[in-house]
Amino acid sequence: MPNVTAITGFILMGFSDIHELQTLCGVLFLVMYMAAVISNLIIITLTTFDLQLQTPMYFFLKNLSLLDTLFVSVPIPNFFVNSLTHNNSISTLGCVFQVFLMTSFVAGEVFVLTAMSYDRYVAICSPLHYDAIMNGGTCVLMAGVSWAIGVIIGVIYTAGTFSMPFCGSNMIPQIFCDIPSLLRISCSKTLVVIYSSLGIGVYVGVSCFICVVISYFYIFSTVLKIPTSKGQSKAFSTCIPHLTVFTVFLATACFVYVKLPSHIPSVTDRLFSVVYTVLAPVFNPVIYSLKNTDVKCALKRLQQNLRLGFSFH
Repeated sequence: MPNVTAITGFILMGFSDIHELQTLCGVLFLVMYMAAVISNLIIITLTTFDLQLQTPMYFFLKNLSLLDTLFVSVPIPNFFVNSLTHNNSISTLGCVFQVFLMTSFVAGEVFVLTAMSYDRYVAICSPLHYDAIMNGGTCVLMAGVSWAIGVIIGVIYTAGTFSMPFCGSNMIPQIFCDIPSLLRISCSKTLVVIYSSLGIGVYVGVSCFICVVISYFYIFSTVLKIPTSKGQSKAFSTCIPHLTVFTVFLATACFVYVKLPSHIPSVTDRLFSVVYTVLAPVFNPVIYSLKNTDVKCALKRLQQNLRLGFSFH
């Protein structure tokens, strides 16, 4: 038997060993975190209380914003505290929870985005049957299944990762515990379990991608048949934001979670992790609301109601 020391905790290396740069990075990420949380909470508030946004599309958007809020809240507050205290250690149990929660929210978000593509397909290709197909029960069922499958995938990935022994170095070259980094420090010579998990992830990601591609093939075919450019523009305005968010999120998430682990961590790995961990939750509400007339009108109504409430008091 080799003489190895079992790992009971991990060190998150982050971006720099210099204390001043650690603090600067922590503050920068805190600002982005607050922007992500506030913008997504605004979307959740609007889609919950504004009567004109009580539609299936905005119901799924609310679920997407909730997933974004929870997802970004897993690694960033911990990274901010570590940056201020210059204590980058994390317990094994804390690492397990980070992997489980982040993987669950990533998977759940992919399924919610897939459900949103189906919603757009029904709205544009079968508008007369939209209310019958996308009723309240169907929407709740689709969202519930998305969250449930996300949790199941999170359990599979986490169990596969932490079923292997860790020994040697406990340094993780990330700001949070991620699967590729953990695989690098595993002393298991066989990675059958994690490769099986990766296979499931690939199958799920490809299946969702195919569903979205098929939906948008029929959507674009239908939109191009609309006789007026105004009608085409209105239809595209509800589809392009979703397609943009789905493409960016799935591409970056696949790069981090689906690619085979390499022995040498790269700067690219960290940058892609930042893109899908922090920047995606920040920009998703912006992408959806920037050219969305309904959301902007709902935001104005919320501002007016708040002003009336303050003036009344």
